[in-house]
Amino acid sequence: MIALMISLVVGLANSSAIQKKQVTLTAILAAPKDRWDILLTGAVQKLKERHPNIDIKVDYKVLPYNVSRGQMIMALNNQTPIDLISVDQIWLGDFAQRGYLTNLTGFVKSWGRASDWYQTNLDGGVYNGKVYGIWTWTDVRGMWYWKDLLSNAGVDPNSLQTWDGYISSLKKINNAYKEQGIKGGFALCGATEWYPYLWMLGGNILIMKDGHPTKGTYWFPTYNSSAGVKAAQFLKSEIAAGMKPILSNISGFERDFIDRKVAVLMGGSWLPEFFPAAERKDLEQTVGFMPMYPVPSKGSITTTVLGGWELGIPQTSKNKELAWELITIMVQPDILASMLAQTGYLPTQKNIGAGQESITLNQTIPYYNRMVSTIPIGHSRPIAPEYPQIDNQISVALDQVCSGLKEPKQALEDAATMTAKVLGW
Repeated sequence: MIALMISLVVGLANSSAIQKKQVTLTAILAAPKDRWDILLTGAVQKLKERHPNIDIKVDYKVLPYNVSRGQMIMALNNQTPIDLISVDQIWLGDFAQRGYLTNLTGFVKSWGRASDWYQTNLDGGVYNGKVYGIWTWTDVRGMWYWKDLLSNAGVDPNSLQTWDGYISSLKKINNAYKEQGIKGGFALCGATEWYPYLWMLGGNILIMKDGHPTKGTYWFPTYNSSAGVKAAQFLKSEIAAGMKPILSNISGFERDFIDRKVAVLMGGSWLPEFFPAAERKDLEQTVGFMPMYPVPSKGSITTTVLGGWELGIPQTSKNKELAWELITIMVQPDILASMLAQTGYLPTQKNIGAGQESITLNQTIPYYNRMVSTIPIGHSRPIAPEYPQIDNQISVALDQVCSGLKEPKQALEDAATMTAKVLGW
């Protein structure tokens, strides 16, 4: 009898194992890979613990940034079943308009955690009033400088805070180190680096305007306003003061700062990760950081560009509820903060920015508290589906300004004419 009961139990166990549902969640993500390895390791384990009766596997592919968008579009156009994708904030409107992304509004309402997000980061996942992405982490840009290079040149870091002070101080650094080949700074001509100057002057990239030929109310370019022209003229002033122009298609200029060939850099919160680990540990002793772009005049409010990645669920997913659950686990403060601490990214959640996790992050990430302080005053870029193309048009215009090919007003007006056409006006 006992032998029979044991046999039945074993048989039922084997039957249960055979009947265990198998689910493989697939994902296409943008590099670098280490952030996803860290984040998914902990999150997938928790997901498995929640569903002991499901054999869950996650198959994710990490692609270089410059090919990831095209590969995602190709796969989704082909109706390839994909459960999770990483969406650059500037792609969200395009992907949502194409019908690639699942409307997450119902999931978000049931979840009840939306109020934990900084407002700009929450809004950055919304297109036409519906949530299509969860902004998972962000980055900011601010002013980095070598403390000794400024000190030896007789420059007070606080003098860098206004446009006039910034330019005069960098000229002073150029003169102090001209024999050593050290420059005061760069004039960064890309659109992303220029937007803060536009915003702090009260300008906008695009606004919603009535009277569109087919859409009633739609996006319209305003970056060619007087604020935009004044912001572009600041670039010209930087170059006239002896700063090397860095055109929009140039990357890797951070290396000159790390190698002490440049004293001041308007750079991203990711900059410390470029330093060797031994130097990064004590970076605050040698490198200073101000959470701001220089402002037109005293009393002006600075701002920054908020970058980073959102998580979305494609319409082609066959496991939407499980994919959503995985996202909610990935953005749990305890899971996400571990990845932030190891990679130097910044949170989109207020409770990580200033909560219990911030204690560890402030010890791990140089100037963490200062960088986080700019998130509430930062801006995201427009959710317009056409924005990636528009961003390129603006960058071309600014390159023309920095190269001396066009005056700011003409360059921006020409670009705005093309933008209006792209937007259907």
